[in-house]
Amino acid sequence: MRQPRALPRLFGSLLLVAAAGIAAVGAGPAPAQPAAAPRQLGQIVPAPASVHPGAAPYTLTPLTRIRADHHSPEVRRIGSYLARLLRPSTGYRLPVTHDRGPGGIRLRLSSDERALGDEGYRLESSPGALTLTARKPAGLFHAVQTLRQLLPAAVEMDTRQSGPWQIAGGTITDTPRYAYRGAMLDVSRHFFTVDQVKRYIDQLALYKINKLHLHLSDDQGWRIAVDSWPRLATYGGSTQVGGGRGGYYTKDQYREILRHAASRYLEVVPEIDMPGHTNAALASYAELNCSGVAPPLYTGTDVGFSSLCVPKPVTYDFLDDVVRELAALTPGKYLHIGGDEAHSTSHADYVAFMDKVQPIVAKYGKTVVGWHQLTGATPAKGALAQYWGLDDTSDAEKAQVARAARNGTGLILSPADRIYLDMKYNKDTPLGLDWAGFVEVRRSYDWDPGRYLPGAPASAVAGVEAPLWSETISTSDHIEFMAFPRVVGVAELGWSPASTHGWEAYRLRLAAQGPRMAALGIDFYRSPQVPWPSG
Repeated sequence: MRQPRALPRLFGSLLLVAAAGIAAVGAGPAPAQPAAAPRQLGQIVPAPASVHPGAAPYTLTPLTRIRADHHSPEVRRIGSYLARLLRPSTGYRLPVTHDRGPGGIRLRLSSDERALGDEGYRLESSPGALTLTARKPAGLFHAVQTLRQLLPAAVEMDTRQSGPWQIAGGTITDTPRYAYRGAMLDVSRHFFTVDQVKRYIDQLALYKINKLHLHLSDDQGWRIAVDSWPRLATYGGSTQVGGGRGGYYTKDQYREILRHAASRYLEVVPEIDMPGHTNAALASYAELNCSGVAPPLYTGTDVGFSSLCVPKPVTYDFLDDVVRELAALTPGKYLHIGGDEAHSTSHADYVAFMDKVQPIVAKYGKTVVGWHQLTGATPAKGALAQYWGLDDTSDAEKAQVARAARNGTGLILSPADRIYLDMKYNKDTPLGLDWAGFVEVRRSYDWDPGRYLPGAPASAVAGVEAPLWSETISTSDHIEFMAFPRVVGVAELGWSPASTHGWEAYRLRLAAQGPRMAALGIDFYRSPQVPWPSG
């Protein structure tokens, strides 16, 4: 959803992109004033892999057409998405056509472009045409996000704005560093509606994030309907942190989130946390407790006190049903089984539990993802371990994770003192927690995933993910203030080559995103570490 409410604070900067030739008052025509130069090709986030500047720019005009020249419904959908983005602010019709004529914005797929992989693209800009080329539709979609960022920030507005609408001349050839570039949203501690999740998806897509990890169950709430165990949602999902009304997604609502994510080329990774973080389930069904007695619902923020009953056969009947139904709903490759902070589960029980649960996930065609404590058991073949430790995490724990990585377990890096988006920026931040320390924008960006974990081969790193836990987060404005701009830096760490990373250059490119985020209505944190444009 795009909103015009940021127009007043952008007004000064939008004047810079107004058409030349404003008349002076009283003295006859004033000399023509030059239009603002197009944004340089490399001045986007994430930084492109390769940039070759050219000469004159491409200019959108009222006659511009979007030519989806491949006989693919997906390419036409991407063309229609691009047109919907550009029409309100430009006022242009921008018809989407299969016409292969000259000029316009051309979207093309080519199976010959093997070097672009599944998500890469090439953008070629010249006065005569703007061509976006990819091997797969996801690459075309990412190319559209680059195109957006190369236009003035006013293009994001919902009302007609002044041009000119130009793309600098030259060529960008771009492929991602990592295949897994994620953001996690905790909908368990506080519940977020379908529309709120969709809004976050749209914001993440602009920066080429391609995974949305939904934390669907925890002590405070169960958020997905399970037909075979209906009280999980209706009772276990009835509350949230602080005791407010909770909520859950019906299967149709979850499918709506999945469809929207797929339209933005994000894969949803659902998480059912186990064997700990399970009070909502234990409260819903007494038989899941070793004592046979259901505890009360929980609305606090403590962790580590709950556990499924590992010895009981019913525990695995329950998990088989949950995994089966969730896997049937979810088209993506992964299913996250949690595994963190199981302080009420003995180590022997934890290992036994993981030995039984991981085959259930495989039985229903999914690949296991677990928090890095999974490496204390035996990760299944192909599993991913999500590392959330700190710089000062014990050497023994780091060594355990690194050893699993050397033995074939892939790593998703989510160090809490770097990219946990619920950590406060500083002591005065009104939201968030600080158990992992304060995490300003530079700290969240200024590290290299490929060299982060001692002893872990760089080849084991599948990617990065920025989690947003919701103990103190309950509105979309909260999500945006804590996520932005830090998640933008995480997107760059995941997409851009390590050779492009550097704080001094990044902070300038990030600053240029300020007017764009404001135009989109994103209530981002104005970090003093970033030279945001005035006005």
